[in-house]
Amino acid sequence: MSEILHIKSIAQAHQLLGLPEPKHPLISVNLDCHLDYDKTLVGRKITFDNYLIFFKDGIEGSIGYGRNSYDFENSTMVFIAPGQVMEMIDCSHLKNSQGFSLTFHPDLIRKSGLGTRIDEYGFFEYESNEALHLSADERKDIEEIIAKIKREYEQNLDQHSQTLIVSNLELLLNYCLRFYDRQFYTRTNFNKDFVADFAMKISGYFKSEQPALKGIPSVKYFAEELSMSPNYLSDLLKKETGKSAKSHINDFMVNKAKNLLLGSEKAVSEIAYELGFEYPQGLNKLFKKETGMTPAEYRVSNN
Repeated sequence: MSEILHIKSIAQAHQLLGLPEPKHPLISVNLDCHLDYDKTLVGRKITFDNYLIFFKDGIEGSIGYGRNSYDFENSTMVFIAPGQVMEMIDCSHLKNSQGFSLTFHPDLIRKSGLGTRIDEYGFFEYESNEALHLSADERKDIEEIIAKIKREYEQNLDQHSQTLIVSNLELLLNYCLRFYDRQFYTRTNFNKDFVADFAMKISGYFKSEQPALKGIPSVKYFAEELSMSPNYLSDLLKKETGKSAKSHINDFMVNKAKNLLLGSEKAVSEIAYELGFEYPQGLNKLFKKETGMTPAEYRVSNN
């Protein structure tokens, strides 16, 4: 098994992909789909320290990362956070395609407001099959911002360059956030099926022996059950229900605890273990946070 190739900088990424030396050390836009990299790298696993954004249009091809390989359709964007493992693909079939790639190093935004908010753009942690599909108008908006970013770092840098590059990058990400919201909205009927499936999987988990064996289920557990990334599942649920995946799990546990407190003689500690808590204090803390009282107080007040 080949060792994973670790790319630490924009300059190293350019060298790997057969691109000219970058004009800026921390950000780069490539508008040419025809990369001239060493074809012996095809199939090689690679990880980048940079954020990566890919846009492709009018091609048939795929990019592999996470657990899935995504087949590109028209006007599609994929976002990849630092540290994710990708697989190099053969790009010889991209001759008639259009698109761009944008990569930026975390150091570019580290001292900015965007640096403190970058985790809010959860789509960087989505799986490859959860890509953003753009309309013609949305694509035009994205291309205009990309052109501004490229033009800004290619001209003579001055005291305003850093601010303008980062502000345009943030504008790009905010538009992508808006377009993902639109995508969730236009797919609402499809998404409702996932909401129902998620609810059934929570119920099924707590009806089984899993809580006693594995403890409280994580968002990641249910995301894998539904073939999604944890971030995408949470964002989908927020758009459809107003609550995150974690909130849904907590609500289910609190409601089940209420039923057991009022419908049985089980001790609070027994109920806590039945729900998957390692210690009763965990249930006490969650229950009080959600209801304003401890499980014992709730039982007494409803008897």
